[in-house]
Amino acid sequence: MKKTNYSYIGIAFIILIFGILFVPKIVDRVSNGDVIRKESRSDQKTKPSELLFIANNGEKRKVPNFEFTNQNGETISNKDYEGKVYVVEFFFTTCPTICPKMNLNLVKIQNEFSAFKNFGVASFTINPDYDTVRVLKDYAETYHITNPNWHLLTGAKDEIYNLAKTGFFIYAAQNDAVAGGFEHSGNFALVDKNGFIRCREDKNGNPIIYYNGIVSEEEQIDDNGVPEQITALKEDIKKLLNE
Repeated sequence: MKKTNYSYIGIAFIILIFGILFVPKIVDRVSNGDVIRKESRSDQKTKPSELLFIANNGEKRKVPNFEFTNQNGETISNKDYEGKVYVVEFFFTTCPTICPKMNLNLVKIQNEFSAFKNFGVASFTINPDYDTVRVLKDYAETYHITNPNWHLLTGAKDEIYNLAKTGFFIYAAQNDAVAGGFEHSGNFALVDKNGFIRCREDKNGNPIIYYNGIVSEEEQIDDNGVPEQITALKEDIKKLLNE
């Protein structure tokens, strides 16, 4: 009996020591978020990403209303992109310089996100007089554009240029002195499911509003020392898709 009592006392003593030494540490880890419950992990999938909103006069910059015609002759508006994450570019089909590079990069992005029905691209031509529905259709086939949410859009020139200038603050202009007769930014804009323009920040906390669409991941860096940003764009698309 004495041995049995001693055994119980020994076990109780060990449990007491465990409680004194380890329970406070466990409580502290839970309090500091080091131990995450299963339901907390699942909540993170719908948690807003760290990507920034672009603010103008204190208001988040949202894509304005637009309505144009796509390569299939369908009327497409900003409402067709609601609930979707999409990339925006301004281009023209006869561009002899940066557009082919931009669209080859976009096709690679399209293929990487082929499983996502809520991912798309909006490509606005800055030469709508030439870029008709038929021309855009041929261009889509040439570049193997297969995503049903990738719309090559044409319409009234003034409306397209106004959208570039005041909607996205992306440069586009007709200039007979340059190759192809038009010049424009080689940047992509990224839009979230609610129509807000989003981006990441630099090391100083400032927004990097656009993504360079010209330099490919394979190139890494161009002759002018400009690094590729397609990798960053793909990472941020994934973040917005998970919001």
